[in-house]
Amino acid sequence: MDNTQVIIKPLITEKSARLTHSRNTVAFHVHPKATKPQIKQAVEQLYSVKVADVRTMVRKGKPKRTKYKVTTTSDWKRALVQLAEDSKIELF
Repeated sequence: MDNTQVIIKPLITEKSARLTHSRNTVAFHVHPKATKPQIKQAVEQLYSVKVADVRTMVRKGKPKRTKYKVTTTSDWKRALVQLAEDSKIELF
């Protein structure tokens, strides 16, 4: 899997901004089959930083009501990447 396919997009929310300032951690929406070593390698190569730790979680899809039935959105994977003390990513 290519590094550009592993990282789908950075997640910019109030919670992720707070984590960036307090713990030097950045949140990413990643490919569902990506592993922690693949995520670490992709972030290090794409952003030229040193990664200290990677935590992942699978977020379940939410139910959505259509005209006749209830469906769910697809599940997605989120990665919290903690950077080394001397590294920083400027997303916004």
